[in-house]
Order: sequence, then C-alpha cells, then structure tokens
Amino acid sequence: MVTDTDVVNAWRELLSRHASTWCELDRELNERYGLGASEFEVLDRLAEGVKDAYRVQELGAMVFLSQSALSRLIGRLETKGLVVRSMCDSDRRGISVCLTDAGRELYAAAKPTHRSVLAASFADAPA
Repeated sequence: MVTDTDVVNAWRELLSRHASTWCELDRELNERYGLGASEFEVLDRLAEGVKDAYRVQELGAMVFLSQSALSRLIGRLETKGLVVRSMCDSDRRGISVCLTDAGRELYAAAKPTHRSVLAASFADAPA
C-alpha cells in the first residue's frame, strides 16, 4: 500500500532529480556551447520537430515557459543567429520560429553533451 509519505518522498525525489539534472545541463551546455538549458530545449524542439517552423505559442506549450520568457529567449537565440522569426503564412497575426543553418550546426554539436547528461542522470535513478 502506498502511503502519503511514500507519495511525498517520491515527489521530492522527482523534484530533486529534475533540479540537479537541469543545473548540470545548464552548466555543461553553457560552458561548452554558450547555451542555457532552456535555449537548448527550444533548439531541440525545433530540430527534432515534424515541422520546419513552429508558432511561438506552440513552442511555449512544448517547453513550459511563459510567453514573455519564451519571447525573450527567442530574442536571444535570434541575436546569436540561431533562429529566425517571421510572420506565419496562414495567420499574419502569428509569429513563427525556425532554425538557421548556424542553429542546426550548434544544435548538432551540443546534442551529444545534452544526451550524455540525461543518460548519466537516468543511470543514477533508483529502480
């Protein structure tokens, strides 16, 4: 039987693992590639997505950032030349985001580090 204590302890373990993994991702990606973990996550979603471009609202739902935080993040990526924003073809009120060639190259370089940090985190996970 699962007790309240078991549930709370599992929740706290999940939060702890997420925080430590996120901090490690942030540190490794920043030191090696000048990217924060959230910036990489946006590049990852764009690179691994089924579409060439995503609306900002779609990205927000995928990466769990507020619209204002995501807008600032996309602005930083755009300043670095990693993404480009444009008006949506189907709805001129919407903004879409897509990777540039430089964004694809940096993503490809950083992806093994990202996956390695994740693999190490899951290797340490309790059974």
